[in-house]
Amino acid sequence: MNIRLFGLADDSIVDGPGLRFAVFTQGCYHNCEGCHNPNSHDVNGGYDEDTDVIIEKIKANPLLDGVTLSGGEPFLQAKPLTLIADAAKESGLNVMAYTGYTFEELIKGANEDNGWLELLGKLDLLVDGKFVLAERSIELNFKGSRNQRILNVPESLKVGKAVLSEIDK
Repeated sequence: MNIRLFGLADDSIVDGPGLRFAVFTQGCYHNCEGCHNPNSHDVNGGYDEDTDVIIEKIKANPLLDGVTLSGGEPFLQAKPLTLIADAAKESGLNVMAYTGYTFEELIKGANEDNGWLELLGKLDLLVDGKFVLAERSIELNFKGSRNQRILNVPESLKVGKAVLSEIDK
């Protein structure tokens, strides 16, 4: 399945805990002031890649701790990212994603067409909420602004409400 990408990073240490393979999707409608990837906003920008190519790159690196889905807005391409996340989980890797949506917005807006719930079901961690420039802090672990949360997704789905991850407490 094809996915529209802004880029890939096969050895990131800033996009989540441990050594990570980061997938930066192309396309975002949030337009957060001060976004660190503004060139990823145009849904017609970037380039197409086959998810199988990305999965093979992930499997080729035995040093990885996890995969991070970022953007752009990953949930605009939830279905191909679900394939990547599923392969990562099968390889024993943890999966996290960044989104400008809140967990509550994703749950409320999920439907069969967008695949949001399926992607959420593959995630271990979710950094949710728009980046707010006035709340920016370089002291935060794995998130850009104080309003954002790092959620334990399996626990959040289990109890039906956002549950903070241990790394965000």
